[in-house]
Amino acid sequence: MTETPPVVRNDATHRFEVSLDGETAFAEYHPHEGYITLPHTVVPPAFEGKGVGSALARAALSYAREQGLTVKPSCAFIAGYIGKHPEWQDLVHPDCRARLGLPG
Repeated sequence: MTETPPVVRNDATHRFEVSLDGETAFAEYHPHEGYITLPHTVVPPAFEGKGVGSALARAALSYAREQGLTVKPSCAFIAGYIGKHPEWQDLVHPDCRARLGLPG
């Protein structure tokens, strides 16, 4: 796989998804008033090392930015992604900033 398949937002399941060869990688989200929680990301072994997790993180964070929402990343992968990519750190909800080592 040379190119990451497209990420699709599935409102019925509250997931950002990438499907390939009968398998689905996903980042779960839960909408709230003014923010979304990002509690869980699953990337099957067939997808690992191919940028799928990062694509899911970017899709979820882009959605939050487009909607004017902050994020509460309780998923370790998403929290780690935000930690490595400062361009997304402004989206972190004030309640979560200290836990991620970000200034208040």
